[in-house]
Amino acid sequence: MPSPSLFFVIITLALFLSSSIAAAAKTGPKKPPPNTHNHHPPPPPNHPRLPRQHGITTTKAPPHPGYLPSSKFKPTSFRKCYRNLWGEGHQKLDPSGLTVWLDRASGSGFKSVKPYRSGYFGTSIKLQSGYTAGVNTAFYLSNSEAHPGNHDEVDIEFLGKTFDEPYTLQTNVYIRGSGDGRIIGREMKFHLWFDPTKNFHHYAIIWNPRELIFLVDDVPIRRYARKSAATFPLRPMWVYGSIWDASAWATDDGKYKADYRYQPFVATYKNFKAMGCTAYAPRWCRAATASPYRSGGMTRQQYSAMRWVQRNHMVYNYCWDSSRDRSLTPECRM
Repeated sequence: MPSPSLFFVIITLALFLSSSIAAAAKTGPKKPPPNTHNHHPPPPPNHPRLPRQHGITTTKAPPHPGYLPSSKFKPTSFRKCYRNLWGEGHQKLDPSGLTVWLDRASGSGFKSVKPYRSGYFGTSIKLQSGYTAGVNTAFYLSNSEAHPGNHDEVDIEFLGKTFDEPYTLQTNVYIRGSGDGRIIGREMKFHLWFDPTKNFHHYAIIWNPRELIFLVDDVPIRRYARKSAATFPLRPMWVYGSIWDASAWATDDGKYKADYRYQPFVATYKNFKAMGCTAYAPRWCRAATASPYRSGGMTRQQYSAMRWVQRNHMVYNYCWDSSRDRSLTPECRM
């Protein structure tokens, strides 16, 4: 029989082991830390949105260009600066603007009173919704009447659409175009970031001896630089607007034609701006520019906005078209 002292030691040890087992059973084994491999936490609140596939971002409108050229030029009345060119019976001028339309009988066009050698040329346009395939609604510079078969031209054109497609805005530049079938276009096409049938939007061309800049609501969408005298329009041009049947090529290369069951096809122009150096102005006349710089050129913010538009909304660039004869557009290689 063990001594009392030994019995006390055994009882104490048994109580200690019992309490340790109970504590372990209550606490349980420790869990390993969660596996953080290949785990990407959500971005912080101010993290920029990631672009979607194909270069289309989740942003709905382009970055602000910072400078608004249209604000520097006052509107002028249609009657002061323009006259009817053709289809007078398909025009209506009232305080809300000039409405022109195309039907089976005719389209319509207008032309500036004066020719210009540089300037800012803009107007606000609202287009017709629905089926407008084959219809071309245009605002452009040209000297085709002064130089038939050998003219210069700078275009903003809206190419009509089918019911389920958006309008295509086409910008184009012709240099000494010829009438022998070798008219050389320099097209860049865009799908806009808004519906041009819902409201008026302002479309403009800035032309000076260094560059052509195309703008939509003061956002530059294209810059065409003067890289040589042979690839840049230098002769005076007039300002035109028109609506006409371009079924041969306007919508999907002519696949869809104008359907006169939906006539008339209507467009409205307003907020006319035509300011610059006319063909008769003295040589010291200061050419319009796209930025506040006296030297001309665009700001970094304007370039950023233009790159956004071209990355997200440009659908065709003539310089990227491998089927084109590059020898006819040497500016693409410069």
